[in-house]
Amino acid sequence: MSRVQNGVGAGRFAPSPSGDLHLGNLRTALLAWLFARSTGRRFLVRMEDLDDRTQPGAAERQLADLSALGLDWDGEVVYQSQRLDRYTAAIETLAAASLVYECYCTRREIQEAPSAPHAPPGAYPGTCRELTAYQRARIRQTRPNPALRLRSDVSEFTVCDELHGEYLGAVDDFVLRRGDGTPAYNLAVVVDDAACGIDQVVRGDDLLASSPRQAYLARLLGYPAPRYAHVPLVLNAAGARPAKRDGAVTLADRAAAGETPADVVAALAHSLALHGNSPAALLRQFRPELLPRTPWQFCVSA
Repeated sequence: MSRVQNGVGAGRFAPSPSGDLHLGNLRTALLAWLFARSTGRRFLVRMEDLDDRTQPGAAERQLADLSALGLDWDGEVVYQSQRLDRYTAAIETLAAASLVYECYCTRREIQEAPSAPHAPPGAYPGTCRELTAYQRARIRQTRPNPALRLRSDVSEFTVCDELHGEYLGAVDDFVLRRGDGTPAYNLAVVVDDAACGIDQVVRGDDLLASSPRQAYLARLLGYPAPRYAHVPLVLNAAGARPAKRDGAVTLADRAAAGETPADVVAALAHSLALHGNSPAALLRQFRPELLPRTPWQFCVSA
């Protein structure tokens, strides 16, 4: 694990404010804080509020929950909805290098299209990649709001992960901007991480497969790729991520069941083979190489 001196570099926690944080989110936030603070990095918080599922007040509640657990962060909270010009500039940079093309496909058409040989499930088959200007003009008459895709020149890319080692994953012509004009997740996180000096990304291992796309895009934009650590998820008794129907899955739910934030930290610590009820206590014993590598199955009923 690399150690950063004098506060150079940063880690981050970047939730989507679509609702209250559940135990899995809180555990990942705690881990991201521990990874950053144990290596001398700054710890930043970013709200990924480009999704149309964003709920009023959710960001404020999420920040309050992080503070209640004893997690602190450096600087102001970043909101992606306030950074649209940065994403536009990145797309223009890629377009100037002939690395962007319009895509008119619907989700259903992509799902039903035959895949290229050896392409992973869900990979874009390249339907619109080589359309002529005449073909594009004709399609645009009935589909005037195309998505923008990256013209990738690789089919796979390798990233280095703190827990998984070298990971080779698929890269396709992924979306940079959706048809409604919203910057896509893979673009926004790459631009924001680079702009904020984030060189350590700690998040759930369900996002491991997206990291090669993001690292490849970072290289195209001239950004250094961050060091990744994809951590195991929290699962309910059925082996799925916790949801509201499971019972007491949020900090407010746990409080209603008689638990304090310190109790929740202690439970999260136990799941990580650590002992203590505050982030500061856990920091003194934190060793990434000793972290469990399997999901934490938690009975979330009150």
